[in-house]
Order: sequence, then C-alpha cells, then structure tokens
Amino acid sequence: MILLMLFVVMGNNFVLHLYHLCSRKNIENMKINRLIVTLGMMAIAITAHGQTSTISGVLLDSLTHEGEPYATIRVYKGKKSETPVAMSVTEKDGKFSQKVTGQGNYLISFTSMGRKEILRRVQLTEAGGIIDLGNLLVQDDTKQLKGVEVVAQKPLVKMETDKMTYDVQSDNDVKTNTVLDMLRKVPMVTVDGQDNITVNGQGSFKVYVDGKPNVMFSSNPSQIFKAMPASAVKSIEVVTNPGAKYDAEGVGGVLNIVMNNADGKAKTKLNGYNGSIAATISNKGYRGSTFLSGQQGKLTYSANLMVSKGKAGGTETEMRRTSSDGSRMDYWQRGNTNFNFTMGNISLGYELDSMSNIGATFGLTGHTMKNDGHPTTTFSGGSYGTGFTYGNQMTMENKSTSFNGSVDYQRFFNKARTSSLTLSYLFTTSPAESNNRRTYDVLPTGVTIPLSDLYSTAKTRGTEHTVQVDFTTPLGKGQTLSTGLKFISHRNSSDSKFYDITGGTEVYNAANSVDYKNTQSILAEYAEYSATMGKLGAKAGLRYEHTWEKVNFIVGSGSDFKKNYGSLVPSASFSYNISGGVNLGLNYNMRISRPGVSYLNPYVDRSNPTVLSYGNPNLSVEKSHNVSLVFNYFTPKFMMNMTLGETFANNQIEQYSFMNGTVLNTTYGNIVRSRWTNFSTFMNYAVTPKTRIMLNGGVDYGDIRSEQLGEHNFGWQASAFLGVQQTFPWKLNWSVFMGGLTKKRSLQGYNGGFNMFTSTLSKSFIKDKLNLSLMYFVPLTGKMHIKQYSHGANFENHMNITIPAQHVALTITWNFGNTKKQFQTHESKISNDFQEKKNDQQMNGVGMGAGTGM
Repeated sequence: MILLMLFVVMGNNFVLHLYHLCSRKNIENMKINRLIVTLGMMAIAITAHGQTSTISGVLLDSLTHEGEPYATIRVYKGKKSETPVAMSVTEKDGKFSQKVTGQGNYLISFTSMGRKEILRRVQLTEAGGIIDLGNLLVQDDTKQLKGVEVVAQKPLVKMETDKMTYDVQSDNDVKTNTVLDMLRKVPMVTVDGQDNITVNGQGSFKVYVDGKPNVMFSSNPSQIFKAMPASAVKSIEVVTNPGAKYDAEGVGGVLNIVMNNADGKAKTKLNGYNGSIAATISNKGYRGSTFLSGQQGKLTYSANLMVSKGKAGGTETEMRRTSSDGSRMDYWQRGNTNFNFTMGNISLGYELDSMSNIGATFGLTGHTMKNDGHPTTTFSGGSYGTGFTYGNQMTMENKSTSFNGSVDYQRFFNKARTSSLTLSYLFTTSPAESNNRRTYDVLPTGVTIPLSDLYSTAKTRGTEHTVQVDFTTPLGKGQTLSTGLKFISHRNSSDSKFYDITGGTEVYNAANSVDYKNTQSILAEYAEYSATMGKLGAKAGLRYEHTWEKVNFIVGSGSDFKKNYGSLVPSASFSYNISGGVNLGLNYNMRISRPGVSYLNPYVDRSNPTVLSYGNPNLSVEKSHNVSLVFNYFTPKFMMNMTLGETFANNQIEQYSFMNGTVLNTTYGNIVRSRWTNFSTFMNYAVTPKTRIMLNGGVDYGDIRSEQLGEHNFGWQASAFLGVQQTFPWKLNWSVFMGGLTKKRSLQGYNGGFNMFTSTLSKSFIKDKLNLSLMYFVPLTGKMHIKQYSHGANFENHMNITIPAQHVALTITWNFGNTKKQFQTHESKISNDFQEKKNDQQMNGVGMGAGTGM
C-alpha cells in the first residue's frame, strides 16, 4: 500500500512537471498531449475519491457547424489555475465526454490554435451523473492571428472505418485539376489509363451527388468527371461499407460527390454572398465555370454552371486476332475523339423555424462525344487463303442529357437534433441518342465476308420517380435507431434502328432493329441500429428490396418477359477506439448489381461485320459479399489507413466473347465465380507545416473462373501513387503526383496498366481574389501505351493502344463576394494535417479516344 501511494504521488508530480514543460515550450505535438492526458487521467483516477460526473457536448465551428477536432479540454477546480484536475481532447467530429471526480464548482476551458477560448462553469453534485453542455460554437481569434503568418495545413482526409472523405477544396491542385484528376488521389479509388474508374477494387459502383443517386453520372462517370472542374466539388466520399440506409446496388460501394454548394441551412444571421469565375485553356480543349452562393435571412442559395469542350486526337489502335483454324485478322486505326460537357445546378434552402427546414435542387447535365477514324483491316490465312485488305470511314456520335429535381423536408423533434423525420422526392429523366455510320472504300476483289455501308441510330430514355421517408430516433444513451421506406419507379425505352446504305440511300432494315420498353419498380424498407459503448461502436442493419420488372418488345424478335424478385441485404460494422487517434473496424455487407438496359438489350450491334455485340435479357441480379478489416492511425503529422478486404460472388455478371464461324460474338452472362483479396493503404505525412507527402496504393489477388466457358484466370494486380505538395515563399504552391497501375485481370484476359506524372504550380494575387494555376500531365513513357489481351476456346486477341496524353493547362480564377467566410469551406487554423453494375467496359471511345470501328 505504501509503495502504491508513493507511485501515485510520483506519478502525479511527473505528469504535472511534463505538462508545464510542454506548455513553456509551446509544443503542439498531439502524441505528447495524448501521453500527458492518458497519464494524467490514470493518476487522477487512482487518487480520486467521490462520485464521478461526465461532462459531454460537441465543439463546432461557428460558421460551418463542422466538428472541431482535437481541441484541448482542461477542467479546473473553482477557478482557472496552472493545474487542471482533468484533461482530454475532442474527437475527430468535435464530440467530447470528460469524466470528473468530485463535487462543487468547476471551470472548463476549450482551446485550439488560432481560436477563441471557450469557458463554461458547471456545478457537480455528490450524486454525479451526466451534464450535457450541448453544442459549443468556436470562433477564430483575430487578435491571436493578427500579424501572424498562418502556415497550418487544412485536414485533407477524414478517416472512418466505413467511409473515407477527401477534402477537394483543401488540395493545392483544386484550381486546375478536373474531378477525374482528383479521383486518382482519393483512397480506395483507382483510375486506369483509359479513365475507367474502380471503387474498392470493383468497376460496379453507384455515383451519388449530394447524397442522392445520379443516373447519368453512374452510367458514364469517367467522361463526366473528366470534363468537370474540381473547383465545383467540395469533397469526395468513398462509402466502402454502405449501411442499410443506402440502396443495395453497387458492388464496390458508393462514390458520393459533394458539390461546393450551400447546404440549405442558415448557420448565422449574417447576410451576404460570394462566388468565383474560372477559365481553363489547354492543348486538349477549354472549360469555364462560375459559382455563386449566399444567404438572405433564413434563405440560402447557390448556383453553378460548367461548360467544357475537349479533344483527344491521334489515338492509335492496333489489334491482331488469331483463330484456331489458322486465320488471322490485323486491324489498325488512328482515331480522334471530341466531347462537350455542360452542367448547371441550383440549390435553395429555407429554415422554417429552429426545428425544421426545407430544401430544393434542380440540375441539368448535357454530354456529347464524337469519334471518327479511318481503320484498315486485313484478313489472311486459314479460310481466307492469301487474304485481302479493305478500309472504311467510321463515325460514332453519342449524346445524352439529364435533368433532375428534388425536394426535401426535415423536422427535428428535440433540441439536440438527434431525432428527426425526413421526407424526400426526386425526379430524373435522361434521354440519350447514339449514331454510327460506316462507309467502305472501293472494295478489292477476293473479299469473302459481307461488307456494306450502314447507318444505325439508337434512342433511349430513362425516367425515374423516387419517394423516400426516413426516421431517426435515440433509444437511450449512445443508441440510435434509423428506419425508412423508399419507392422507385423506372420507365425506360430503347429504340434502335438499322439502315443499309444502297446507292447513297438509307434503307430501313427491320430485321436488325429493336424497339422495346422496360418498366421497373422497387420498393425498399430498412432498419439500422447503432450503439456506442465507451470505446466500442456497433452498427447492424437489414434492408429488403423487392423488384418488379417488365420488358415489352415493339419491334424485333425478342420475347416479352416479366421478373419479380426480392433481395434481403444485411450489413454490420464494429469499431474500437484504441485511443483518440487509433481505431479498428470490422465491416460486412452484401451488395447487389441489377443488370441495366445495356446488359439486357438483345439488340445486335452489327456496325462491325467481324464483331457482333448484344445483351442478354435472361440475366439475374448479381450478389456480392464484402468483408473488411480497417485500421486508422492519426497524429498531428502522420496519418495512415490500412484496409484488408475480401470480396466474393458466385453469380457475377461478366462480358465474354466467343467465335461463331469467323465472327466474334460479345455478350453478358451470370457465369463467373470470383474471389478477390485486397489490401489498400493511404498515408499522409506533414513533414513541415508547408510540406505534405501522400501515398495511395494497394495490392489485390484475384481468382476468377467460369465452368460454363471452361475459363480460369488468377493472379496479382497492384497500384501505387506518390504525391508531394509544397508551399514556397510568397505563397507559391507546387505539387507533384506520379504513379501507375499494373495490368487488371478479367475472366478471359487482362487490361494493361499505365503510369503517369503530373505537376501543378499556382499562386494567388490581390488578397487571394485572383489565382493563376499551371498544370502539366504526361505518361512516364512519353505516350501512354496500353496492352489488352483476351482469349476464348478458339481465338486469341491482342490489342495495343497508344495515346498522346501530354497535357498542359492554364487556369485563371477570380473570387468575389462580401462575406467570404460565411459560405466557403472553413479554413482551419489548427496546425493539424488530418481528420480522421456500372459497366467496367466503358462505351467505345470513352476515355482517351480509344474507340474502334471496323
């Protein structure tokens, strides 16, 4: 007992001495702070007598209402002195729960670098209990910051065990880069050399915009993100373990694009506005954008407009296909791609009273893409004998438009805003059109395959109505229940017409044309329970989705059919906070992938006489299971995320090919059993307040097999990207980002890897109102070289794509307004650096202009 008392006294003296030493030297090192806090709390707990009280609440930024992470909490007995009786730091979301043993009057201090100190007095009784201070709003300390150069880096990544959030507005390259450029930096996301995107290792994922599903973005994300300026986006969320509240679709998870808009909630009583105008010119095209947001009383508003025009010329495609009968086809093309993109959004919000608000959004997106080229094709050997060569002119044009509008009403039932009801309605319509034309040169003698000029056009339209009700309520201390209902009504139509061109006249070919209508209704209900018990957190959810689907053929040989099926989708996650900056997570979820119109459409694309492409109306819903173990580590200078996961599916939808005579057929089927084990990591090290180093990479091992086709492929694939951001004197920002991917495996072959290097230099003038940014992008090999390989029972296909991808861009941005801080993402003065089935095969020509046509 004497030894124990001596240890306690020495421990208390040691902790207090260490604390005073740190204070005198003004050390802002989180590890030392945590050590002080931990040892201090141990000593206090051992020596304390009396009942324990818990003081809780949330520390929020007064303008953005975002949580203030890792602020220091000190508790004093009676009045402020040199020695606190208890210390801790806020969590990453600003929440705190401080235990204090004793009774009487206590003073609590909340401090953070560059912020005004907050003081609160509390009266602790002998009975103890919980004292909730509610939301505490912290403001900048202008006196403390006056005349001081603020060099703290804004947190770039927020880490959670089931979600990663990349703060786009805090990236030095935000003025010059596109959203696709930013995605290369985002943890759990990879973008290959043809701009195909995978999330959590999967090409099947859902794209949300401001938390709502977006049909057009999900159907063609790479082209839209390549045209969209990063300055229009606030943050990118990668939801790797979607809970029961999210739709069940998307094997890889959800990619949520949070636009740089006001959120519809008046946070202050100040009125004002701010905005920006930006223009970019490059050797690949140009783009312009404007953004405006503001507040007038209880009304908040925002609007943005983006226009982009781009080109990708000189893309060379070389292909060789050999068949088991000894025949061979050689193909070469130099193609060009041109694309236009327009997007506009308006967001309105009104605070009805202190407990309810209403919001509305309206958006319009337009996208066109045109590919043209003059390919040359040679057939030889086998049944072709000495062979023959021919050429043709081909043009492919795709147009798509999307309009969406939504209305949301939210009502809170308590002052803590932990109980709420949300009513939402979303409308989307997405008409699209594609046109293909092929005209042959004068054909030589000896041609043994049917070749004729042709023209085809396909018009599709998708209309969607969504109604959703969500209810959230606390069940007790640290426990929450969320439930909801959702109904989605899809109406899709597809009209594909085929024309033979004879003597310059287009003659309708009804046998090769298809016109059908597809209706799909989905009724979903979910329940999700979450609980926090000290350092342990748990969440369990169950979602049921019932689908009614019907297809009616108006023109064509397809058979009408109906489908009626249900999907029960469970999810669960567990987290454990080892300390304030270290946590572990274990996640499980099941995801589904419903085959879309392009997968189901039986229309045979005959635009290429040597390749026939068509869908499969007999496809069933794909089910995938995902298990992951997540480790997050955080200090003021270094953060790291490591994720080990396993994804498996027994009825995966896969595009596959087979030879029928001399023609290559490509379609889809539920024919694949896949197992993928993946390890990914993201690291960020703040070497100095002006220097940041980032590493984003992963290693996967996959086993893919199909008994129906007798195919089996397995092996490793990896990615690694390294980035450096540096702030020089005169506030000159410079960044470098480089890395690459190895080949990506599929059932019948692989898609080759790529490498790249990009650098950006930017500087602001006139009190940060004017910004100039210069960006350079180039593959490490000068030109981007991509190799693709596929095979079947009686053929092998080799393709080499060469893309002149060098890219130089200059961006000029002008910021304006009379209340910059009110609506812009808060620029934290804390010297911390961190906070915690789409189609894999994009449409021909998507990406860097690698489209082919024979």
